[in-house]
Formats: sequence, C-alpha cells, structure tokens
Amino acid sequence: MRELGADLFEPRTLMDSDFSPARNSGSATDSDFGFAFNDRNFSDRILKIEIIPDLPDTKSDGDGCITLAEWARNRKRRREEIKKENVAEVIGQSADQVLNLNVPDAEETLAYDNQDEEVVAMIEESAAGDDAPSGSESGWSMDCSTVLRVNTIHISSPILAAKSPFFYKLFSNGMRESDQRHVTLRIHESEEAALMELLNFMYSNTLSTTTPTALLDVLMAADKFEVVSCMRYCSRLLRNLPMTSESALLYLDLPSTVLMAEAVQPLTDAAKQFLAGRYKDISKFQDEVLNLPLAGIEAVLASDDLQVASEDAVYDFVLKWARIHYPRLEERRDVLGTRLVRLIRFAFMTCRKLRKVLSCNDFDHDVASKVVLDALFFKGETPYRQRALALEEANAPYHRLVERSYKYRPVKVVEFDLPRQQCVVYLDLKRDECKHLFPAGRVYSQAFHLGGQGFFLSAHCNMDQQSSFHCFGLFLGMQEKGSVSFAVDYEFAARSKPTDEFVSKYKGNYTFTGGKAVGYRNLFGVPWNAFMADDSPFFINGILHLRAELTIRQ
Repeated sequence: MRELGADLFEPRTLMDSDFSPARNSGSATDSDFGFAFNDRNFSDRILKIEIIPDLPDTKSDGDGCITLAEWARNRKRRREEIKKENVAEVIGQSADQVLNLNVPDAEETLAYDNQDEEVVAMIEESAAGDDAPSGSESGWSMDCSTVLRVNTIHISSPILAAKSPFFYKLFSNGMRESDQRHVTLRIHESEEAALMELLNFMYSNTLSTTTPTALLDVLMAADKFEVVSCMRYCSRLLRNLPMTSESALLYLDLPSTVLMAEAVQPLTDAAKQFLAGRYKDISKFQDEVLNLPLAGIEAVLASDDLQVASEDAVYDFVLKWARIHYPRLEERRDVLGTRLVRLIRFAFMTCRKLRKVLSCNDFDHDVASKVVLDALFFKGETPYRQRALALEEANAPYHRLVERSYKYRPVKVVEFDLPRQQCVVYLDLKRDECKHLFPAGRVYSQAFHLGGQGFFLSAHCNMDQQSSFHCFGLFLGMQEKGSVSFAVDYEFAARSKPTDEFVSKYKGNYTFTGGKAVGYRNLFGVPWNAFMADDSPFFINGILHLRAELTIRQ
C-alpha cells in the first residue's frame, strides 16, 4: 500500500495505527518534503496567491472565529452572499489558460458545492529569470475585486500534483509550453491561513494548527483543492478532539462535497454516534431534541438504541418536530416523505396508530399508504421470516425492520367481534430481557383494545405466594381509571418444548374498575432459576412466547 507522501491522490483506508504520535508529529516514514517548501532550489514553479477582500460582514476565520458557533455563523453568512451573487469569477487571457474551480466540466464527476469563496487559477507567461513578477506587473483584469496583497511562493509541481487532482490538471493541461512557470491563485482573505497550512501539509504531511475552527478551515480548503490525504488528516484530528453537540451538528452541516467524501466519513459517523448517545433517552431532553436541525434529528432517530416508550411515540415526536420546523404543509410533506419517513419503524407501530397514519394530512397519501401496507405485511410474517428480513437490512443506513428496546414491548393482536367480543394477544420476550427482570423488575406491553377499553400485559420477576423464592409472573391490566366497570374472562398460555405449541397456564375472570391489574405470580410453577435455566422448556431459540386471550363477559 502506498504511503501518503507517494500516493497520487488515490483514496486509501487508514487504520488507527496510521495515526501514531510519530505520524502526527510528521516524523513517521511518510515522505517528508517539508525542507523543500518555498525553497527555490527544490522548486520548478512560482505560485502567486492574490488576496482579495472577504464578502461583507465576513470575519477572517483564522483570526476572528474563536468558537465553533462563530465559525458556523460566519460560514452561513458567506453561503448566503454566494447565493445572492451566484456569479463565477473568471480571469485570464484565454479560455484554455483559465481553470475555474466553481465551473467544472459537464462530464466531470466531481460536484463542487463548497462555494463559500471562489477560487480562480491562472497560468501566466514566464518573465525572464526565475523570480516572480510583482503584483503590479501582472497583466490580468482586476475588474471583479481589489487585490489586497500578493504572496509569492516557490512550489514543486510534482509534489502538488501527486497530492491534488486540482493541481495535477492545472500543471498537465493548463500549461501549453514548458516555460510557463508562473501560476496565480485568487482567494478571499479568510482563506489565506488555511491555504498556507494546506500547501505546507502537501509537503510535510502534518499541520501546525490544532484548534477546531482552524482545522475546519483547512478541511474546507482541502476539499476545494481536492487534497484527500489532508481531508483525512483533518478528519482524524477533529475526531480526537472532545465532541460536543455544537461540534457534532457543525460536522453534519458541512458542504455536501465534504460530507460525501470517503475521507470525512469517520468524522460524520462519530458525530452521529455522539448525538445518538447523548439523546438516547428522548424523554429527558425533549425540548433540546425538538430544537435540533434536520441532520441532528436524523442522527438521533436512526439509532437502534433509542430509548422510547414505543414506535408510536417516535411517530408522534417526528410529527411534532416537523410541524415546528416546517410550518408550511407543502414543505413539511416533502421533508416527511423524503427524509423523516425512513426514521419511523412503522412495522412496530400499533395497528390503531397505523390507521391514524392513513388519515394524517401531513403525509402524502401515496407515501402513507405504502408505509402502512409494508408494515402490515411485515406483521403478518412468521417470526422466523421477520428476523430474516431484519438481517437483510443490517448494513443499510436506516433500519426499518429492526426492533428498538422499547419501554413498552410490541404485541400482535387478533380481534373478533362475533360471536363474542374477543382478542388474542401475542407477546414475545427475549431471554436477555427476562434475565434483566431479576430480582424485582417488570416489563410492560404496548396497549391493545377490547370493547373500546385499553389493556396491557406486564411480566414480572416477583416472589411466589409464600414469598419463598423468585418466579415469573404475568398480569393483565386496564388503562382507564375511574368508575368504568368491565368484566373480562382471560387465559394465559405459553409455548413449551418439545411440541413448541401453546399450553394453557392460567385461566381467570375479573371485573376491572380501571387502574388495576390481575394475573398469576408464578405462571410456570417453577422457581426463577429453573425458569431461566439453559434447558428451560419455555425458551424457544432464545424467545419466550406468551399469549393472552381476553373475552368480554356477557
């Protein structure tokens, strides 16, 4: 595998060992040509850097931006000014002597969205001798902006061309004659420090700056001049700095060309992981999460480890967030249908909530119909097939069929109206979930409905009736509190080996008045250790399958 110093700007995968302290200090085995930087004895070209004023109200990032917030505000102002102007700056004597970074050839695959400042490269006929002409001697048209100053640097075209497709194309295609030795770049004042750091890196494979804002400036310059090795280096240094919500959101809001670069993926992945970990429990940070931008909310809700009551709660939260950030219905429908719908795992929503999705005006009707149908088809699959479908999307960026660790466990419900109002409820619990119930834990199911009343199941680790040992208990509760009286016959069953069929474990009847639960403290009639044993007949492929039948008493 080629080393950074010898790599002809070909992306490579870096391991953690590639960033040893020696490499970070520039003393590793990478080719180090730092001694040749700006040395005429080791140079074959002269680079003139023309510095022009920044856009109005723009600070110099290297000097004026102390915090990441200031850096972000500054760059946002530049973005808005560029959108207003939207004029490409082209300077030079003839078309084949000018390479404008903001107007790539139509056939080129690189898209340059990073247009905070315009960069213009020019090839200039050489004057006699090796010395560069002064800024006043240049014959270029200066009608687009005033040049504040001109920096002259001696460069080696092979070194720059080996690190950057931009310079490779400039030196190989832009120079018609071998004696054309002078190259001019025009940049804004805020880019100067970052460009000098970038040029130095192309020689030495190291940077002198370590602050987040300065590293971001160099990263943007590296993207603009297509120096992949420097983008990877900046990404690594930024990842090693302490991450905050502010910095994570900023990394996810970089220009699209930067975000799509393979070299920056580890940084954006780390930012997403940080946000997903920080806001893992949405209920504790609800107001803060509601204020997150789109990139932030995507990172949080895409996590499999999200701690929420149910997927119904995720759906409600997404709608609330979208209505706050996109008050116009047309915009809200667009962002819900293209970005947010993939964050909601409709397959684990209750059928009651899925009906509301179909009638929700915030979603395009075709989008709502598709996600609901897909969810219902998934619910109708066998558990084995469901697990297989979930495995198929294991490497996908968004998981639609992976079940989160919900506070309220999903259930499958079959309802009957005739000859009597009845429902059959299926609740599956993983062995690890049951293990974590010891010694006094409990887990609740999602709500289900019978006769217009809401019910739930709860599984407990509790003491048996004589309080002599721990055991597994299952209970049925009614949600509504008050004076409502509701008489129900119920039966609990569980699959058991060797037949793997459901076997009835307990029958009873109860008149609910709301807010109470009824059931059996020792459903399987064995102590907890026997219930959880490796040879327990109640776990089939690591899953405890429970069933409850509820019938309204006449």
